[in-house]
Amino acid sequence: MRIAIFVLVAASAAFAQISPLKGWTPGQGFGWVWGPNDEVGSLNAVANPGYVLKALQAVKTGKTYDLGVLCDANSYKWPGHSATSLVTFRSPELIKRDAASNPFAQHPRGLAWHSLALYVSDNLGTQIDGLGHITTGADNHWYNGFKEAQHGTNFGITKADADTIPPVILRGVLIDVAGWKGVDALPGNFAIGPAELQAALAKQKVTLEPGDAVLIRTGTLRYWGATGAGHAKLAAHDSAGLTLAGAKWLVEQKGVVFIGGDTSGVEVGVDPALPKNVSNAVHEYLLVEQGVHIGEFHNLEALAANRVYRFTYFATTNRLKGAVAGTAMRPIAIE
Repeated sequence: MRIAIFVLVAASAAFAQISPLKGWTPGQGFGWVWGPNDEVGSLNAVANPGYVLKALQAVKTGKTYDLGVLCDANSYKWPGHSATSLVTFRSPELIKRDAASNPFAQHPRGLAWHSLALYVSDNLGTQIDGLGHITTGADNHWYNGFKEAQHGTNFGITKADADTIPPVILRGVLIDVAGWKGVDALPGNFAIGPAELQAALAKQKVTLEPGDAVLIRTGTLRYWGATGAGHAKLAAHDSAGLTLAGAKWLVEQKGVVFIGGDTSGVEVGVDPALPKNVSNAVHEYLLVEQGVHIGEFHNLEALAANRVYRFTYFATTNRLKGAVAGTAMRPIAIE
């Protein structure tokens, strides 16, 4: 009994620390509020055992959903990123052929190995944009005022790279906009603003809470297939996504700390409320101005099929120093 009381008291004490959401101002969001050296952004707000406990206690069945997509050299991608190449660096046949210089060539048990050389984009497949991904202004600055002249190098960035993204364990919410519209996938350039987000949430009977992660489904990844080789079909839907007004509503009104989706960019291709020559406004707003990370190409089809709208979201990034995004990831949702 004493142990049970202690656990209850400890959990209650942790939960008492999570309200209100640290660093978040309703109507304004987050911004550069964590000090001049911060590289983490809005995830600072949930860097608290109380939030982790609450996220883990949201697990009801223990069923897991793999949100990652499988990639190869033919996978669909945003055209501004490089293709994927995997080259065999060592193979059993080559090792055994190289008898003169390779000691394994004469191994008594025939031991050998495979190893690959990888050439991949750090914005490949299922990924999380780091806060240094987007720059703006004549000085090419990114989140928290870090500038290219000081922190850009030929070997990656030295501030707010993807390795500064901490392990993400959050309460997650699926907003199935395609499901709300009753279509397999939203058409290209379908704009998801506050009205669409609110309508989908109302249909799902789900409310957002400060500190949530939000994943927005357009249905695009129902056409991924094995490795995303159907470029034309994917491209027909990939430009559907979040408007600047929708992003502001999630961050400033609801206190969302992480926003993801099932397309290559999460945001709408052409925002009808903005001038035609303005692009990537959601990326600039979330990454640079608010310090909110963006999760792209998350496969939300199984969650939607099972109508799992609340879950625990878990993701960690590859530890590649200087990378601007966590690449080729395999985040999970736990029901």
